[in-house]
Amino acid sequence: MSGSDRHIDIDALTRAGLLLQLADPTLPIGGFNHSGGLETFVQQGVVHDVATLKTFVYTQLQQNWLHNDGAYVSLAFNASTEQNLDELLWLDKQIGAAKVARELRESSYKLGVRLLKIFAAHTKVAIVASYQAALAAQQVRGFYPLVFGLLAAAMQLDKAATLQAFYYNAAVGLITNGVKLIPLSQMAGQEMLIELHTVIAQTVQASMQPHWQQLGATTLATDIRAMQHERLYTRLYMS
Repeated sequence: MSGSDRHIDIDALTRAGLLLQLADPTLPIGGFNHSGGLETFVQQGVVHDVATLKTFVYTQLQQNWLHNDGAYVSLAFNASTEQNLDELLWLDKQIGAAKVARELRESSYKLGVRLLKIFAAHTKVAIVASYQAALAAQQVRGFYPLVFGLLAAAMQLDKAATLQAFYYNAAVGLITNGVKLIPLSQMAGQEMLIELHTVIAQTVQASMQPHWQQLGATTLATDIRAMQHERLYTRLYMS
C-alpha cells in the first residue's frame, strides 16, 4: 500500500457517497415525473431549442430557486444543525404558502416524504426523529427542499456541497426533461450542463446566507405555466 493510500479519509469519502446518493436523479422518489411547468413552456413554444432551454434553466437557478427551494435547503440545513424544530415548522408553513401552483406544491411534499422515508432510518439524529414525529402529527407537510437540507445536516455533510448537489440535481432534471420534450440530442443536454456549472457555483455562493426579505420571490411566468399545466390537452409529466 502506498503512502497516499494510507491517508485516505474513509469518513469523508463515506459522506461524499451519501451526498451523491441524496442528490441522485435516479432515486425512486418520482422526481423524473415532474417538469416544474417546463412542459407548458415547451407546448407554448416559449422553450423550443438549446438556447431557450438554457435560458430557462439559468432563470430558474438565478431568479427562482435561489430565493425559493435553494434558500429553504440552506435555512433547513441551519435549523437542523441547531436542532431547531420550531424553525423547521415555520419554514414548512412559509414554503407551503410560497408554492402557489397546486402541482408544484403537491409534487414538493410528495418528493420530500419519499426522500425522508429512504434516509431517516439511517440517520440517528434527534432532529430527524422530531421532524418525523411532526410529519406524523401533520404539523408539517415534508417539502422536498426542507427534507433535503435536514438530512444533509444530519449526515454532517458540507453545506456548500449540499447546495451544489441540490442545484445540480434540479438542473439535471430540467435539462433531461427538456431534451425529451423539445426534443434535443443527449449531447446537447450534456454540453448545456457543463456550461451551467459556473452558474450553479455562483448560485451556491448566493445561497449560503439567504436574504430573508427576498425569501419566496418567484418567477411569475413559471407559476402561471405550472397552473396551466393542469389543463393541457396532452401531458407527459405530472407538473
